[in-house]
Amino acid sequence: MISIDLNADLGEGYGPWSMGDDAAMLGLVTSANVACGGHASDPETMFRTMVLARERGVVVGAHPSYPDLLGFGRRRLPATPAEIERFVAAQVGALIAVGALAGHPVRYVKPHGALANVAAAEREVADAIARAVRAVDPALAVLAISGTELQAAASTAGLWVFSEVFADRGYTAAGDLVPRSAPGALIHDADVAAGRLVSFLDSGEMPTVEGGSVRLAVDSICVHGDNPAAMAMAGRVREVLSKRGLTIAPFIAS
Repeated sequence: MISIDLNADLGEGYGPWSMGDDAAMLGLVTSANVACGGHASDPETMFRTMVLARERGVVVGAHPSYPDLLGFGRRRLPATPAEIERFVAAQVGALIAVGALAGHPVRYVKPHGALANVAAAEREVADAIARAVRAVDPALAVLAISGTELQAAASTAGLWVFSEVFADRGYTAAGDLVPRSAPGALIHDADVAAGRLVSFLDSGEMPTVEGGSVRLAVDSICVHGDNPAAMAMAGRVREVLSKRGLTIAPFIAS
């Protein structure tokens, strides 16, 4: 491995309310997963984020979720696979349209929050997301949590698929993210996160909360933009990976 992508979830404000420092994060990451109206964002927020990403040369992906502004997309809502297919298509299409106005293309799709977790485990949901992406634009890639059903579904659908791991999230022995309500779910110490990533990149084995490790593939590393320590985390991760000799570069061309 000679290069690695850093991505963050951005554009997660709504109206006059903002979350995180998108402008600063866009100076550190190489890919931005932009909220598109499901868990956060609105046309103005999308537009501002897309313009900033274009100016910084950051590749953009759509970040669709359950339509749950109040729950920030972190609750599973009752929705059939067909309904999921439609709301994913609607959200991705919305960001593509705003991106056209901003002069910056959407290159991939990465589900957010509860939708990502459900798609990681349930093939019907993963297939629905893959169908939506393919219908909107078969040239879009999918950024999926490593080793999940979404990764398999996107590949089966003939989509370009890439794997991600998380700098600031704990893993179980099954390769799943530790639920946010459980101990070890979040890593706030930037040095701990960076050290864990170096160990993982050297071995391909991600440490788990149970004490062992799980083998994962990686094309991109996510640092959550809503983490209070996001800037310090992203900066430290980038510094450590660069010192290791890796080029920080997008996993897909803009």
